[in-house]
Amino acid sequence: MTAQETILDRIRDDLEALRKSERKVAAAVMNDPEAAMQSSIAALARRAGVSEPTVNRFCRNIGCSGFPDLKLKLAQGVARGTPFVSSHVEPGDDAEAYVGKIFGATAEALARAGRTIDKKAVARAVAAIAAAKRLLFFGVGGSGAVATDALHKFVRLDVPSVAHADVMLQRMAAAGLGKEDVLVVISNTGRTIPLLEVTKIAAGRGATVIGITAPGSPLADACRIVIGVEPLEDTDIYTPMVSRIAHLTVIDVLATGVILARGAGFQKNLSRIKKSLRDTRLPLAAGT
Repeated sequence: MTAQETILDRIRDDLEALRKSERKVAAAVMNDPEAAMQSSIAALARRAGVSEPTVNRFCRNIGCSGFPDLKLKLAQGVARGTPFVSSHVEPGDDAEAYVGKIFGATAEALARAGRTIDKKAVARAVAAIAAAKRLLFFGVGGSGAVATDALHKFVRLDVPSVAHADVMLQRMAAAGLGKEDVLVVISNTGRTIPLLEVTKIAAGRGATVIGITAPGSPLADACRIVIGVEPLEDTDIYTPMVSRIAHLTVIDVLATGVILARGAGFQKNLSRIKKSLRDTRLPLAAGT
């Protein structure tokens, strides 16, 4: 018996003992366990027609410590994903299988993101960045690496830029922002509390806050401009592999947009910066 069968059996066994509102949650989970596993607590509550506290109470009454624990127990029984690794990799996959799955899933996800991304929001973000007096990038965890990559791209574009992954530095930097400054916050889930807090600090200072995050999330609601990227993994269960690649691609899109906005004359500046790096590399071997 798999972990998924165990938790579903537990729900069926306890169904009569649950309150009427909790039975609605049980029905939503049993009708589509995989959708429940991928949902946020708010989404599952909406699907069941109940409140979020009811979902939490349901979880505890079936022996789970909370909603993340319920999702984990469901995920452990879903054959198409290995918890804590990737939703596309299955136990027992060899190198040929998991290499193909990861590259294939990434290509498919990027194509989907490219079709659905809000181009008007991208244009607004590019205009704000191009006019910024200062530019900051914030992310934590895996998104901190994306923020660092963004700094590497934008430091070439004649806008004083910094990136912070430390939440204390983020708070201090946000408190010093002004109306001519732009903050880009990056979060896969849009539910990271420290990022939400610094976003509110920056917005309170009048800075333009651009969110690269899940549409409809608390972080998205707090940003002036949102470049929505639907979460491609549930990070309570899987490592955010594909999602991070999508966020890195959004950074490339924004950097390209700013370069184009600067016009053809800006190419001289980019060329000068490229030349400054030549002495850091060994010359190519003859014949290569």
